[in-house]
Amino acid sequence: MEDNKDIHEENEHLTTDEQTNTEENTTDNVTAEKTSEELLAEEKDRYLRLYAEFENYKRRTAKEKNEFFMYANQDIMISMLAILDDFERALKEIAKTGNEDDIKGVELIYQKFKGKLMEKGLKPIEVNPGDDFNVDFHEAITQIPAPTPELKGKIVDVIEKGYQLHDKVIRFTKVVTGA
Repeated sequence: MEDNKDIHEENEHLTTDEQTNTEENTTDNVTAEKTSEELLAEEKDRYLRLYAEFENYKRRTAKEKNEFFMYANQDIMISMLAILDDFERALKEIAKTGNEDDIKGVELIYQKFKGKLMEKGLKPIEVNPGDDFNVDFHEAITQIPAPTPELKGKIVDVIEKGYQLHDKVIRFTKVVTGA
């Protein structure tokens, strides 16, 4: 009898162990399924982030390439500004002497040269005495006492013209401001 009782307890024990093993296997399967779902979600998230990063890279490089082509001739344009200034000074001096034939010839060459620079994206920064001083476009050379109260803190005189290449300032307008 005792042997039967021991065997019966062993069978019960085995049955309990089998149940535990079955429950563990079920839990492992659920865990494995969750893990594979989580892995799939993580991989999908990683893929989306990588794709977005690549798209941003493409946009950034396209923008940099476009800016490179727009401003590639910036150094040449800056060196040409000195010639443009010389033309303007020459025109003023020729106008003082009053010889019309000289003025027309130099004016024609000046306009052609200026036109070619404008085709390439050069734009003068328009400034007049009395305009507000703007640090984004103007460089204050000096301050003088304002001739009138309205000119206090404003531009009194323009010393040198400023220029932009497309939307980038390549030479600030040199001005005198009123104090």
